[in-house]
Amino acid sequence: MNTRATESEPLLTPAEVAAMFRVDPKTVTRWAKAGKLSSIRTLGGHRRYRESEVRELLGTIPSQRTPN
Repeated sequence: MNTRATESEPLLTPAEVAAMFRVDPKTVTRWAKAGKLSSIRTLGGHRRYRESEVRELLGTIPSQRTPN
């Protein structure tokens, strides 16, 4: 989904989002194509993601820490 960015909204690259989720950047692109995450296209055609939306999605994932 391609939408316009707000003026002051921080945008993240696919690599930055991938690092947050510990997945490959191609996975982040697949999520965007599937509509799980909205993306913004730069003039050069690169995808960028709203930091607030990424953090909100990250917060919905249960922690996978093992108890000690």
